[in-house]
Amino acid sequence: MIFRETKLKGAFLIEPEKLEDPRGFFARSWCQKEFERQGLNPRLVQCNISFNAKRGTLRGMHYQVKPFEEAKLIRCTRGAIYDVVVDLRAGSETWGESWAEVLDSENRRMLYIPEGLAHGFLTLADTTEVFYQMSEFYAPECARGFRWDDPAFALAWPGPVEVISDRDRGYPDFAK
Repeated sequence: MIFRETKLKGAFLIEPEKLEDPRGFFARSWCQKEFERQGLNPRLVQCNISFNAKRGTLRGMHYQVKPFEEAKLIRCTRGAIYDVVVDLRAGSETWGESWAEVLDSENRRMLYIPEGLAHGFLTLADTTEVFYQMSEFYAPECARGFRWDDPAFALAWPGPVEVISDRDRGYPDFAK
């Protein structure tokens, strides 16, 4: 795996290192030892699939607070997403800054999101599926979010939001 740190410390874009031959290729998508060597949280306790029928579906912006903060490893296994993270770590030099990347079934990239960052995505294609691996169990009492169009962060999405849940639409502005 090829790890490239983003401008948000601890958030990594991870590309598969392909071993190709006439059959196609083989690539590792997870290795506890490689994650530990990068200083990343290797704990994985839960995996989820998010299936999105329509292009323009927005999910986010989500995070969990202590004691159930979670690191996430995100991969788009079908279709394409514009994946966004926002640094909410107190004292971070990049607090409030965002970073985004297109993840799709063709580039096979993954995004490692450390604890303390909010996450959301907009689908760029119909029938998009996203695979999540998390370091912590979902704890509803610690789940938080802010609106995708919160002026505090001025996130630039690449297209219109066509589908969004009532919960995500109803999040308040982020309280600093």
